[in-house]
Amino acid sequence: MKLAILGGGGFRVPYVYEALLRDRGAPRIDEVWLHDTDPGRLEVMAAVLAALADRGTEAPRVVTATGLDRALEGADFVFAAIRVGGTAGRVCDERVALGLNVLGQETTGPGGLAYGLRTIPVMTRIARRIRELAPDAHVINFTNPAGMITEAMQAVLGDRVLGVCDTPSGLGVRVAAALGLDPSRVRLDYIGLNHLGWTRRILHDGTDVLPAVLADDALLGALEEGVLFGRGWLRDLGVIPNEYLYYYYFNREAVRATLDAPRTRGEILAAQQAAFYERAAAAPGGAAVELWRETVAARSAGYMAEMRAAAAGAGAADGHTGIDPVDEGYAGVAVRVMAAIARDEPATMILNVRNGTTIAALPPDAVVEVPVLVDAGGVHPLALAPPDLPQTGLMQQVKAVERLTIRAALTGSRADAAMAFALHPLVDSASLGRRLLDGYIARVPEIAAVFGEEAR
Repeated sequence: MKLAILGGGGFRVPYVYEALLRDRGAPRIDEVWLHDTDPGRLEVMAAVLAALADRGTEAPRVVTATGLDRALEGADFVFAAIRVGGTAGRVCDERVALGLNVLGQETTGPGGLAYGLRTIPVMTRIARRIRELAPDAHVINFTNPAGMITEAMQAVLGDRVLGVCDTPSGLGVRVAAALGLDPSRVRLDYIGLNHLGWTRRILHDGTDVLPAVLADDALLGALEEGVLFGRGWLRDLGVIPNEYLYYYYFNREAVRATLDAPRTRGEILAAQQAAFYERAAAAPGGAAVELWRETVAARSAGYMAEMRAAAAGAGAADGHTGIDPVDEGYAGVAVRVMAAIARDEPATMILNVRNGTTIAALPPDAVVEVPVLVDAGGVHPLALAPPDLPQTGLMQQVKAVERLTIRAALTGSRADAAMAFALHPLVDSASLGRRLLDGYIARVPEIAAVFGEEAR
């Protein structure tokens, strides 16, 4: 089977390839096409994968392509992880918002809307090429903002597009490890949108262990979510929120911590990536692999670092330590999805999928993040109890903003875009919404192009 990876020169690729190397089932992916617009990055990643293949057996063949059609033609699966505008665009997403004293973050708040505005037209065009060149392919989307992009692509390809995020499932793995439980026997009762969800029960062989987690000071304080939100707030909620909800529940603290940091997350990653690709281009394959591992370790250690420091003091532990990023991260989720569909190996996981009747308070064609059963017949959302009123209200408002953003990105409507910014809960101001939109049009060429203008 053929897998096309869009964004094939990116940092996620070796994790995906390592997960494929560990997959021993049949049929399996035996051909991986890496597509990227940057030939230098492609060359580096191809060298890293070649070194990884030397350590494994029956490694999938790797082909690189700067032409999209060659990569897509005849693909059985497409893994999408691109960044329109590169890290420079991400830095602008952050800095324009922070310049107006609003949260500057990649997927949450105005930065996420800016990212969506410039990415949705590109991903929609890609969806049309997939429909022409690989009409039977399933698309596993990891391009952020994942829920918004998945929904836009589904308008072209339907339910053959699903979104992957490892944040919800990662909580289940970490709780199982803390309690000494088998993670394969743990299921989460989870409901929400991408980067906006809540774990309401943690079921081990059908028994809810969440009350025991919430009651245990040491265990709760050691979890990433306990560090971020504080034990008291989690106990008040009675659920464990997705870590990105920190930006909503503690917005003032998050904005202050980001403003006080010497560099934004995007600026840190831009420097790390530039250094990696420069060094790796001159290194032999084995050395390039070790450079990659060092770089991703540094990236992971800095994940939400400012927020953890603001919540618990400098030096707070990284809650993701000890989790295998290949088997238990997004790469493992992606490979399990492919195995479930291609080999009819049913698997239950949390994905971004079409809502249907799962959450009655949201439109049927909205993309939501919920537990699903995946098999050869496709993706089947599991029945869930309704969300509570605060959860419902926040999901409805953010989903309305997402849909305005999608419409603006596809039609070039400044009015829809300005309204999306204005109605976002982390902006909440019509005048500020327009200033944000003007700022992004002025700074980001790809966003200016959506509205038929030029960046200044």
